[in-house]
Amino acid sequence: MSEVNGTASEKKPAVIFVLGGPGSGKGTQCAYIVEHFGYTHLSAGDLLRAEIKSGSENGTMIQNMIKEGKIVPSEVTIKLLQKAIQENGNDKFLIDGFPRNEENRAAFEKVTGIEPKFVLFFDCPEEEMERRLLGRNQGREDDNIETIRKRFKVFLESSLPVIQYYEAKGKVRKIHAAKPIEDVFQEVKAVFSPEAEKDKRSI
Repeated sequence: MSEVNGTASEKKPAVIFVLGGPGSGKGTQCAYIVEHFGYTHLSAGDLLRAEIKSGSENGTMIQNMIKEGKIVPSEVTIKLLQKAIQENGNDKFLIDGFPRNEENRAAFEKVTGIEPKFVLFFDCPEEEMERRLLGRNQGREDDNIETIRKRFKVFLESSLPVIQYYEAKGKVRKIHAAKPIEDVFQEVKAVFSPEAEKDKRSI
């Protein structure tokens, strides 16, 4: 899709990064935000899986990288996110599970020219996330204790610098995610409601 040089395309979409360790409840809360506040939920992982399924050349390349345990280049994920944003009629997006690291973050802002409105960070103690992941047992082969702990470690090492970067800019909204789903959503709602009011006023 080429850039249109009209005023309509000048308005950048509102993007919110949703970060949290595996089992922090991000997916559940994103579904609620979509329902209550009209955002479109984009999951970097889902987009990559869909691309693999499509059988495109790009998809095959992604699949081979994942098989070899390599990290898919930022540009590839960002291009998929950008395409999804451009093809969607909405102007408010939750981007879930991305940026995974500092390099992702810098590349996203550089490629898209979009800086997130804020980062929604689901802060959950490791033992609680572990309990949830082992309890949900959705037949995901990566839900065993060693793999889970490895995923926590990767999350901490790579995602925390991203959170710290945005924290320095006053852009992190931390949610205490160890509580029951409804209580967590009350906290989420408190973050989004002032935003929702502002959007209404600016229409």
